[in-house]
Amino acid sequence: MTITSPHLGSSEAWTDAKLLYALEEVVETELNRHLKVTKDWMPHEYVPWSDGRNFPGFFEDGEAWDPEQSKVTDIGKIALVVNLLTEDNLPSYHHEIATLFGRNGAWGTWVHRWTAEEGRHGIVMRDYLLASRAVDPDKLEAFRMQHMSEGFESDNRHSMLHSVAYVAFQELATRISHRNTGHQSGDPVCDRMLARIAADENLHMIFYRNLLGAAFEIAPDLTMQAVRDVVVNFRMPGHGMPGFERMAAQMAIGGVYNLRIHHDDVLAPVLRFLKVMNIADLGPEGQKAQDELGLFMNGLDSEAKKFDERLAARAARLAARKG
Repeated sequence: MTITSPHLGSSEAWTDAKLLYALEEVVETELNRHLKVTKDWMPHEYVPWSDGRNFPGFFEDGEAWDPEQSKVTDIGKIALVVNLLTEDNLPSYHHEIATLFGRNGAWGTWVHRWTAEEGRHGIVMRDYLLASRAVDPDKLEAFRMQHMSEGFESDNRHSMLHSVAYVAFQELATRISHRNTGHQSGDPVCDRMLARIAADENLHMIFYRNLLGAAFEIAPDLTMQAVRDVVVNFRMPGHGMPGFERMAAQMAIGGVYNLRIHHDDVLAPVLRFLKVMNIADLGPEGQKAQDELGLFMNGLDSEAKKFDERLAARAARLAARKG
């Protein structure tokens, strides 16, 4: 894939290969920083194993799942299923980034390290859900099979810059979703587990955010266009799972992830940290992308305000009914 940069002139062009090479040293620096600050942890230490018991099947003493057995709130159940099914697609995510970033050098080391760390998330979440009987295990497995059987294809294959930009925002979005799910779960054990996962996601976000900052330095126009495209068309990686739209709507109402959170806690912090709207000396295409990004963020803020108003009106109606 070749992308012409306005800063380079029509006779020169950035390719994904050139960009990967240009950013390799930054990847190595960020990888070393990550390895110094990250802390290994044991998934099994966060699971309430003493709550576990046999399910029906091969065990004669198996006890069928019943909703009354769950300690988790209704919104917590929905969000936990969405979050776990998203983590379940790790093999597809690994394939996507390994194909794009490569398996050699600092890029490859990061890809494998990231995959290993992300693998813990699915392990601990599933073990928690089964041991605590938080959700229906049969439905959970049926959802997993359906979701993974359909596969996953990234929306951001336009260039490696699109992928870097996407994960810089997506890792933060995942962190926020996990953290809010824990807060809304009603179970301190669940909250503690998801806080541990969220800490990982935050470090992953920092890695990609810093990498995106370096990309702005070497190819500002292309990076600005990639950020514009990603922000305007952003979708969470779990968008293809069965019933996602309905569950996402419930999570929005429940305060796990919605337009206000997306604007205030995900997009705005990354853009602000990188000073994206203050970058000067852009070419025509970069300037156009920056202007469009600003307009989109203003529009998203307006949409978030409308959502907040609808949410407040809904809460008032529910309170009136109870009163």
